[in-house]
Amino acid sequence: MKIVVIGGNGLIGTKLVKNLRQLGHDVVAASRSSGVDTLTGKGLAEAMTGAQVVVDVANSSSWEDNAVLEFFETSTHNLLAAESAAGVGHHVALSVVGAERLLASGYFRAKMAQENLIKASPVPYTIVRATQFFEFVGGIAQSATDGQTVRLPPALFQPIVSDDVAAALVDVVVGAPLNGMVELAGPEPVPLDKLVGRFLIATQDPRQVVADVHARYFGLELNDQSLTPGENPRIGPTRFADWLGRTKPQA
Repeated sequence: MKIVVIGGNGLIGTKLVKNLRQLGHDVVAASRSSGVDTLTGKGLAEAMTGAQVVVDVANSSSWEDNAVLEFFETSTHNLLAAESAAGVGHHVALSVVGAERLLASGYFRAKMAQENLIKASPVPYTIVRATQFFEFVGGIAQSATDGQTVRLPPALFQPIVSDDVAAALVDVVVGAPLNGMVELAGPEPVPLDKLVGRFLIATQDPRQVVADVHARYFGLELNDQSLTPGENPRIGPTRFADWLGRTKPQA
């Protein structure tokens, strides 16, 4: 089966391309560096020729409200138009758990715009929403740092490792379109402040985490439902402690 992975050289895309090729699929790792630009449409028609499935795991390089909205709207519109013209039978998109609950953020508004375009398109689809990745916990700590203090809300958080996201995406890609959504999450819900605290201890980081219900997560106030999945999510098997034990994360 020919599969086009948009964002094929990113964190998830690289793993997904490798997994699909190991199963014997003809995989195109599409990105600007490979001559495929979803914003201008350059190279899209050529990449789509003969493709059965297109997987969009690309992300915006900017979180500025207007820029991120333009990225997801333009990219998704161009992708779906090219897929429709080429007769692609399944569009798979990676999105974010809780997007509809976090609309105070321009990024999540942009992800919802992306999802709505996909749902309105004639191309059969599956939207895969994942919780935050283990690999980004260090970035969360950095965003909440003031001096030697990391101030974070104690809202529940249920992150997942990128390897488990890529593995779950393989199952979706080789399966039939759901014309609906799948949620992915890690195996353990844990308060955000405590998870980041575990990360800092494991990386011998001297910063101290302070729990504050009014602290912001990238500008957003959270509750226990903000970043956790709904009923019957697919649960990745890798626990945070096991990942920490075999990884040297970058703070």
